[in-house]
Amino acid sequence: MGIYQNAQLLLSAAAASQFPADRGAEVAIAGRSNAGKSSAINAIVGRRALARTSKQPGRTRLLNFFELTPGARLIDLPGYGYAQGARAERDTWARLIAALAPRHSLKGLLLVVDARRGFQDSDEQLLIWAQLHSRPVHVLLAKADQLRPSEARSLRAHLQTQLLGRAAVQLFSAHESIGIDEARARLAAWLAGEPEQEKAPVVLKEPPGPA
Repeated sequence: MGIYQNAQLLLSAAAASQFPADRGAEVAIAGRSNAGKSSAINAIVGRRALARTSKQPGRTRLLNFFELTPGARLIDLPGYGYAQGARAERDTWARLIAALAPRHSLKGLLLVVDARRGFQDSDEQLLIWAQLHSRPVHVLLAKADQLRPSEARSLRAHLQTQLLGRAAVQLFSAHESIGIDEARARLAAWLAGEPEQEKAPVVLKEPPGPA
């Protein structure tokens, strides 16, 4: 049974003017197209079809705000790295994500990475964006069940070393229920306003918007 039984889609925003009021607490979830973001949302929230899943990349083109409980939201960001998306659409996505930066209610970012493909340059760009705006990041190495256990553990250890403390890293699989409790705990802590441990200093360079 899910812990957010009354979770629902609050609104889908095509422009910053459509964002909900900057009150309460919210956590964004992001990842490359087809990384398993929608499946992660459904598993963490405990609702089978709260976010629509698709094998076709580039389907999420708006910012979807889900209300988990009154005053607590999860924001589904458009997938990035989808080369076939129209340039105008990619520019719109970048503006929408940039518009999140000044929101006081934004408490952290869950970054979904396909464990089979590893941490890529576009993931690094989003991590830098989060650091520039002082938002903590928690990486979900999704689809970890599709690796051998030793490979998955090695990947997590390598990435944790690579990130130098800039983000927490965990293994995750919506299909095999790996790491769901850990991800839920991180989400709940951010929504409750629990402080983060100090992260490594950020290299201040503005990344390009998601491709």
